[in-house]
Amino acid sequence: MLSSKSYSVGREAELSPVDLALGWGPMSDEVILNKVDISQSHRFYYWHVDEFPIPRREIETHSANMHMIPADDRIEKMLKSVRPGEVVKLSGYLVQVNASDGWHWKSSLTREDTGNGACEVVYVKELVVS
Repeated sequence: MLSSKSYSVGREAELSPVDLALGWGPMSDEVILNKVDISQSHRFYYWHVDEFPIPRREIETHSANMHMIPADDRIEKMLKSVRPGEVVKLSGYLVQVNASDGWHWKSSLTREDTGNGACEVVYVKELVVS
């Protein structure tokens, strides 16, 4: 896990109290991560490098901000306790949330996208942290 950010205000926070910025492949290598500054704010994940340790596209396609919807209180507590550097394995579903007033929150279904709308909305059923 690269970074986490908890939220308590807003419609999204009622469903998803925490976002995890996750990395895999080259974005899980400590040698590379030591050269990447990572932060989260306002439901977005940001990264900055002074010099690219790997191609930009590899950073974009091997990391993502994910809005986590916990299946229950136990999963929520676990999501909130995950720390950067820990390895997480999760199972669940990519979802689209629809409200009767027309509001919706839709998961990205590809890792090829970037920017607004590129985050995954994940209903988390199981979580293992190591």
